[in-house]
Amino acid sequence: MNLLITGGAGFIGSHVVRRFVQNYPNYQIYNLDALTYAGNLENLKDIEDFPNYHFIKGDIVDEPFINDLFVKVNFDGVIHLAAESHVDRSIEDPLAFVRTNVIGTVNLLNAAKNSWKDSTLGKRFYHVSTDEVYGALGQEGLFTESTPYDPNSPYSASKASSDHFVRSYGETYNFPYVITNCSNNYGPYHFPEKLIPLFINNIIEGKSLPVYGDGKYTRDWLFVEDHARAIDLVFHKGDNHETYNIGGFNEWQNIDLVKLLCQVMDKKLNRPNGKSEELITYVKDRPGHDLRYAIDATKINKELGWEPSVTFEEGLELTVDWYLSNSDWLNHVTSGDYKEYYKKMYS
Repeated sequence: MNLLITGGAGFIGSHVVRRFVQNYPNYQIYNLDALTYAGNLENLKDIEDFPNYHFIKGDIVDEPFINDLFVKVNFDGVIHLAAESHVDRSIEDPLAFVRTNVIGTVNLLNAAKNSWKDSTLGKRFYHVSTDEVYGALGQEGLFTESTPYDPNSPYSASKASSDHFVRSYGETYNFPYVITNCSNNYGPYHFPEKLIPLFINNIIEGKSLPVYGDGKYTRDWLFVEDHARAIDLVFHKGDNHETYNIGGFNEWQNIDLVKLLCQVMDKKLNRPNGKSEELITYVKDRPGHDLRYAIDATKINKELGWEPSVTFEEGLELTVDWYLSNSDWLNHVTSGDYKEYYKKMYS
């Protein structure tokens, strides 16, 4: 099998690439990444010399490049993770999210459709999406696969649009797809603009921990390796034209999560308990901030047998331990030196 994984140098993508390269030596894994700010090939140093791993630098927005790539390599499957994903950035520059998340996805759909026009037998286009497409929940209830879409940020609107395009290709062209919508991920290799890695780094450096609003926003959290395992399962065992929600059944209010993280960091850094909590500051809320997300992962559990393997407390300790043991990686990312790794490896 020739498998294209887009966005494979990113946070979730690197875990997916590593899993497929290591677990399926008979697959040829092609990692396509534009290496924008969040793409980091240092995430994959441990598997870069594997004979079944191939890196391609390119942008899914570049239609001629994508079409040519599908002609050169006869892909049997696509796992599409490449996306602009930071809500704050989408508020500042919505068009960047439209270009990558919508136009880029349609470029991939068209290229795959044309490549598989003679037969879709054994082919699969796997679109990785987010729970944010469903909008916000009140104090009760969970997002299911049949929850109506109600995106509230430019980021979630762009992902909702891409989901709709994937489904439309299934209906219009009988195109073989699956979609998953996942809750917040955390774990190793997470770019430190997102809450957990940002706050780990800020605590190390003694910087403030900015919490939006009153800190009562609630999210469902999933350890990234559990997500990669779910993607593996859905890609191989999921039914065509189906959606599967992936979540941790693991809700935390932001302020409670931050306080737990402070406790873990104080213990790991041998600081007095409560020292890191002194860094918490409350800042002005961001526009369109959804109150609560929570995933009902019953379908993937019952139909495919997937469930999370670690609790949030266990996963958070694993995550903190990884960042503290990989200070070089963190320093390279925060300084921008990680960008030099591509030039050194692929110049």
